[in-house]
Amino acid sequence: MKLQSVLVGAALAFASLAQAQQATLTVYSGRGQALVEPLVRQFEAETGIKVNVRYGRDAEILAALQEEGSRSPADIFWGNTAGALGVAAERGLFLRVPDPIAQRVTAFLPASRQWVPLTVRLRVLAYNPAKVKPEELPRSILDLPKLTQYKGRIGWTPTYSSFQDMIAAMVLQFGEARTRQWLAEMKALEPKAYPSNPAMMEAIRSGEIDLGSTNHYYIQRFVRAGQQIGTYYFADGDAGNLALVTGAGILKTSKNIQAANRFLLWLLSPKAQQFFTSEIIEYPVGRGVVLSSSLLPLNQAVAKSPKVDFEKLPLETALRLLREAGLL
Repeated sequence: MKLQSVLVGAALAFASLAQAQQATLTVYSGRGQALVEPLVRQFEAETGIKVNVRYGRDAEILAALQEEGSRSPADIFWGNTAGALGVAAERGLFLRVPDPIAQRVTAFLPASRQWVPLTVRLRVLAYNPAKVKPEELPRSILDLPKLTQYKGRIGWTPTYSSFQDMIAAMVLQFGEARTRQWLAEMKALEPKAYPSNPAMMEAIRSGEIDLGSTNHYYIQRFVRAGQQIGTYYFADGDAGNLALVTGAGILKTSKNIQAANRFLLWLLSPKAQQFFTSEIIEYPVGRGVVLSSSLLPLNQAVAKSPKVDFEKLPLETALRLLREAGLL
């Protein structure tokens, strides 16, 4: 009987593995194709599980999931921002994350346990060292409009999700009225809007502008290429240093839960997490990763961010303020 149980268990395990290898996952990704594609292809090569990816902004994906409802083919939502993942969790779109996956995470695991963090980015101020002295920069992003000498020389990315999350953090920290006032004061400086952060970094490099609020890794990519772009941190706890968490969750519509669990486990593996920090220069949240020497230690980066519930950023309020300001 004991031998029979072992044989039955082995047969079930083999069948389970075969089923996972035959599965096809559908991932809705708010993260860009340049990041996702190499990881997906490596996962496919190692597991035999086919992965189809639909790309779009977080807001577009949330709208699609809302429209599709129970008919959605999606197995996983891989979000670019914690705010969007929090909205999905609040709408009851996710399954609870199993313990073996949650235990892989070292930081930023949400209280809801509806999704897992994968990386962390930090909002910072990029500047041209040839034109800007860091000691002249303010301690709070709230005081950025006081730099009237840079009128027409500041860039921003109002349509970018991380910028919108920062506005949401400003609402939490400074209040809705003060954030609305800040947007108006910034507009008076005639900032140049860019469709992407790389485009804004290129504008700083070329001398088109001198300053721009961005994510830390966009600067690092240019610095690695030998370009002179400075990184400025506001005072610890300021919304201008917001820690931005990316992550993913398994949707209740998933028809391939076992394969989806396997994908999340793989994204938290040392191999995938090392890719995030070595190639993308983001902060890892998994174990067994060597941090890039160009990055602040994770504990210092976390200390610079405001202490907010990153899963409950008032994203809808931020978007409304941006629309009212004519920026969306």
